[in-house]
Amino acid sequence: MTSRHYSPADRFLLHLDQALRTVFGAPQGTGRSNPAQQFTEAETLSEAQRRDAMRLMRVNHSGEVCAQALYQGQALTARSQAVREAMTEAATEENDHLDWCEQRIRQLDGRVSRLNPFFYIGSLALGAGAGLVGDKWSLGFLAETERQVVRHLEGHLARLPEADRRSRAVVEQMKEDEARHAGQAVSAGAATLPAPVTRAMGLASRVMTGTTYYL
Repeated sequence: MTSRHYSPADRFLLHLDQALRTVFGAPQGTGRSNPAQQFTEAETLSEAQRRDAMRLMRVNHSGEVCAQALYQGQALTARSQAVREAMTEAATEENDHLDWCEQRIRQLDGRVSRLNPFFYIGSLALGAGAGLVGDKWSLGFLAETERQVVRHLEGHLARLPEADRRSRAVVEQMKEDEARHAGQAVSAGAATLPAPVTRAMGLASRVMTGTTYYL
């Protein structure tokens, strides 16, 4: 079977469709079941605990919006077809996270961040820039991003009440997937990023988490 050839206009429309789905809902994932479904809603959570859990899941949702944009930007500028396909595959799994987080936010009577469109645009530019530098650096950027996300999710697991098994199940699965994505990037030849770059990435992440917790 021959692969379909996409024109620049086709690719633009495909990426536009992906952007709209990411920011405004209905992203295409793998079809995996939401890990929260196996648990019932905790009745012992206080209102303060429910509000904090909702805000943490909103932060995670915005993080997945940023991840989608990064993958899209990197796929746009990747030089290797193999790297482009790896980015696309990882992005599909990340869409599962996006959907699960939004479902959990709604269950906790919350809403997604109003800042998501702005974070998407900024992350898309960062991803495209990383791809332009070269595939090994793009993969290095991906690996470091996923490592920081794993640490970030570990912090959320420390804050979420043990009784909130639904939120914890989603975050645990996300953590497992992100760690695997980081390992896959390293195996594919990811370069180690300079320390100033990793510190800048950490600072940008703190800005995103600090704002989306409230907005």
